[in-house]
Amino acid sequence: MAAARQVAIAEDRAIFHGHPDAGIRGLCETRAEVALRLDGDVTGYPTLIATALNRLRDRGVDGPYAVALSERAYTGLIEATQSGYPVLDHVRRLVSGALVWAPGLDGALVVSQPGGDFALTVGQDFSVGYLAHDAEQVQLFIEESFAFLAISPDAAEAIAGKTTSPA
Repeated sequence: MAAARQVAIAEDRAIFHGHPDAGIRGLCETRAEVALRLDGDVTGYPTLIATALNRLRDRGVDGPYAVALSERAYTGLIEATQSGYPVLDHVRRLVSGALVWAPGLDGALVVSQPGGDFALTVGQDFSVGYLAHDAEQVQLFIEESFAFLAISPDAAEAIAGKTTSPA
């Protein structure tokens, strides 16, 4: 189970942050613009997300928009309040799409959802195979193949942050 989680997070990391050896440029790497940055103050997330939305709109990228958040950012967001009001509710008012927990992401990412901006091609989905065994252990492996392409890199705006995920 832990190995499958690690493989899934590694796939997410490749999509979000790239995998140079595989020729994958991640969504968080597609913009040359100065990156927005998460800090320890979760109450500032609505402002950061609003700024990211404005950057997308300024580039002519239409919504609806979704937000992916690292484990740390997601947990902080769902736990935080400002003057007794959940910060999560402030963010939900800004974004008409989903708020997604993304353990392979460092920080946050605001993306346009109409479709056609990104392509994930899965060649071989998760496959479990047998390697060997002895009297105490069975060795299995997990593999998959995929490719990712940001067709319209302008359709994503990264908000940089520090990772806490185990990938």
